[in-house]
Amino acid sequence: MSTATLDTTTSERAAETPVMLAVSYLRVSTREQAERGGTDEGFSIPAQREANARKADELGARVVREFIDAGESARSADRDGLQDMLAFIAASRVQFCIVHKLDRLARNRADDVKIHEALISAGVTLVSATESIDQTPSGMLVHGIMSSIAEFYSRNLATEVTKGLTQKVAQGGTPGRAPIGYLNVRQTDDQGREIRTVEVDPERAPLIAWAFERYAAGETSVTALLRDLTARGLVSVPSPKRPSRPLGKNALYRVLTNPYYAGVIRYKGALHPGAHEPIVKPALFDQVQSLLKARNAHATRHVQHAHHLKGLLHCGNCGSRMLLDFATNPRGTTYAYFVCSGRASKRTTCTRRAVPVQVAERLVEDSYASITISEDDYRHLAAEVDAAFDKRSAGRDQEFADLTANRARLEAESDKLLAAHFADAIDLPTLKRHQDRVRAGLADIEHRLREHDELRVGGRGFLHDSLRLLTDARRAYAHSDDGSRRLANQAFYTRLEITEDEQLHSRLAEPFATIVREATGGKEAKRDASTGSATGNSDVACSRKTLWVGRAGLEPATEGL
Repeated sequence: MSTATLDTTTSERAAETPVMLAVSYLRVSTREQAERGGTDEGFSIPAQREANARKADELGARVVREFIDAGESARSADRDGLQDMLAFIAASRVQFCIVHKLDRLARNRADDVKIHEALISAGVTLVSATESIDQTPSGMLVHGIMSSIAEFYSRNLATEVTKGLTQKVAQGGTPGRAPIGYLNVRQTDDQGREIRTVEVDPERAPLIAWAFERYAAGETSVTALLRDLTARGLVSVPSPKRPSRPLGKNALYRVLTNPYYAGVIRYKGALHPGAHEPIVKPALFDQVQSLLKARNAHATRHVQHAHHLKGLLHCGNCGSRMLLDFATNPRGTTYAYFVCSGRASKRTTCTRRAVPVQVAERLVEDSYASITISEDDYRHLAAEVDAAFDKRSAGRDQEFADLTANRARLEAESDKLLAAHFADAIDLPTLKRHQDRVRAGLADIEHRLREHDELRVGGRGFLHDSLRLLTDARRAYAHSDDGSRRLANQAFYTRLEITEDEQLHSRLAEPFATIVREATGGKEAKRDASTGSATGNSDVACSRKTLWVGRAGLEPATEGL
């Protein structure tokens, strides 16, 4: 009786013990490995899967998801399978990540550290099916040694490959796939050794030679030559994944500039004599290069003239954008002007005269004097900003606490849903439906928490920075380079208009418009009280002779400042 009771109690405890969960990661470096033997996965991936499954059984864990990178190098962590696994681990509650060997995961220390930190932050233990690594000091030592060995192997292999390619180039060999007009050929000698060589393509080589001769005559362009070659039937060499297709303009340009066709190999920026048969003579190739350079130099004469006000000015009469134009007098002197695009294109009946560039530059620079505030205004407005933010954030502490509690509740609910799905209590569609609801709730909470932080820190700092910019606006603009001046105009103004009488009317962007109104409001109110007038124009204007700021009416204090 006691034995039966003990067995029943043991079974109940085993049933109550949660099953540990694991993910399995598999990788092979090359596509040939993944397709070896005529199967979809080759031989290595099934072997890794079997070893990982045995390791999971030893750990008493169940593999809930398998991630595979077939034909992906471990020198980079930018692998679809790896990134999907890290995202899954971050969103679920697994205990183990099982790999066949550490070099399946990474082959350099930097990526190994980043991946391991991501696993640790998610509470996941990295397990190797063939290596003794764990979280103990000795296990971490073995982990570091094996990771360093993997990185050494990868770097040494790359060095050996580079050394081999360099030696091949030194002997006149082709380092890689031959360009169009040639064929990569594999042959076997009398001793059964494989010899890889390059031969002239009898179908495409005559067309390549004709292209060089045709262009060297100087009677055609690259675009016209491409049309003629396509009409003659020049197409690329087909591959198992890509069918034959006509060349593009960039591909033809690369053909015309590739010294390989003249018997010279370009490798790492250096030129080496090749052992392959040239298609064109070196003199013909040099003639084509000279013609290409001459035509490129001719094409670069028509350049666009840059100016920091280009695209920012508008006509004060018709509202059209003002364009940068140049005029040359009979003595050869060139003058720059801004002209109304509406008048130039005759889209409008505008009669706006051209504005010299120097006048436009002076008007914009002088406008910054109109928006500069004093140190007293800065201190006064900064105090108002701090008071407004303190008042608004005082009543939001409880809201922040409620949002934090709701986030913890939704995260716990997400964990319970995953546990129920792994226990086959709910099906996948039901899990997805509830996860979408939980995810939407968490996204809304995170958005509101970010708004709370932005209100307390970001918004306050932004307004203080904006106030400080206005205390030194004119001097900073006058001593800035053209790039900084363009950025300043785009930040401070939403529109700049030059009128017929050469006045600049500008619309300030926020928060500068509000700051200038508040800074000038008190002074304008005093002046209006003394003169008995009141106006509400807040646009900033400037002319060649005078500087003035439009009078602004007082606004009620807002919490947004």
